Amino acid sequence: MQSPNLGAIPRQREPSDADDLPFHHYSLQHRAIAWISRHLFDRCTYTVRHGLIRGMRRKGGLGWIPAGIAQTKEEMFWRGLALDGLVIYDVGAFHGILTLFFASRCSQVISYEPNEINHARLVENIRLNNLTNVQARKFGVGAQAGFGTLRYAAEMAGGGTLDPCAIGPVSQRVEVTTLDHDIAASTLPAPDLIKIDIEGWELEALQGARETLATHQPALFLEMHGNTPREKRCKARAIVAFLCDAGYTDIVHVETGATITPGDETVAAEGHLYCLCPTNISPHQLVKQAPVKQAPKASSA
Repeated sequence: MQSPNLGAIPRQREPSDADDLPFHHYSLQHRAIAWISRHLFDRCTYTVRHGLIRGMRRKGGLGWIPAGIAQTKEEMFWRGLALDGLVIYDVGAFHGILTLFFASRCSQVISYEPNEINHARLVENIRLNNLTNVQARKFGVGAQAGFGTLRYAAEMAGGGTLDPCAIGPVSQRVEVTTLDHDIAASTLPAPDLIKIDIEGWELEALQGARETLATHQPALFLEMHGNTPREKRCKARAIVAFLCDAGYTDIVHVETGATITPGDETVAAEGHLYCLCPTNISPHQLVKQAPVKQAPKASSA
């Protein structure tokens, strides 16, 4: 999946206070792992030994390291979901870790990854596992169909953003679609769950899925992003307002289990949101909330 803010270098300006200082999603450990993976092991094919896709085959990353790494709250959340029979959209698939995890459990996966190199690796990892229930679509996702510029740092290719205000040492022109358009034009199956992690462009992806949300009311799993703490809160506030207007009033903060309502952007901005439309809660969706609120705290991987 894509991760923010080293891949997309924030626009330059003088910070007025700590809230305006750049937020670095990637730690030194993340960057070291990315460098080692890209320069030393990028061509290696191996069986993953820890994490959500343990036992599956892949290229990229350091999944060959033995088990023993602590689970994150996000991983515990995904393990607690009942995914059998669902159609899941993975928007921002990167190399396909969540795509592979979903495909091993659900009925069908529709994955979106616009970065040319990432998309090729996604397709490769799907083929390594002989998965036939995945469509890997080479599009960015936004509020309008057309073309956009994906910006990122070469060492953190999973951190690309379509934000026109961002800058980055590497840029790539990509085709952009909306979920509403792509589902209709390509006769894709209706989603039961949509995961969106696209480096601060989550609201735009939701805006381009208004008809899909209104018609099918899928569950939503969203990662919160922003170039600064202030921007993260602003984006989270706008996303929560959009969700409530769309009927998604059952919003849970994955890391804490807290219920999110308008005005809770400080909590909402840190981590992930799981969102349901109460008028269309299925047995699968009801099961999904319990593990988050009861899970013990896990240390960072």
